[in-house]
Amino acid sequence: MSINEIESEALKLDLKARAKLAHVLLQSLDSLSEKENERLWAEEAMRRHEELESGKSEEIPAEEVMRNAYARLNRK
Repeated sequence: MSINEIESEALKLDLKARAKLAHVLLQSLDSLSEKENERLWAEEAMRRHEELESGKSEEIPAEEVMRNAYARLNRK
């Protein structure tokens, strides 16, 4: 069964069943081994690098990111 098929079937569940499934899936992420976590972060880093190289995304200086984050926090 493909991930798309699993997703389609999961979305057919009632709200309570979907919530339980989501909870179980999220908990399973907490039990990843250190090696698996490292592999996943390496994959994410490569994906982001490829997006930067292809022009799909752009770099934002840390100072700008922090300034925007503080501005959003102070609006509330």
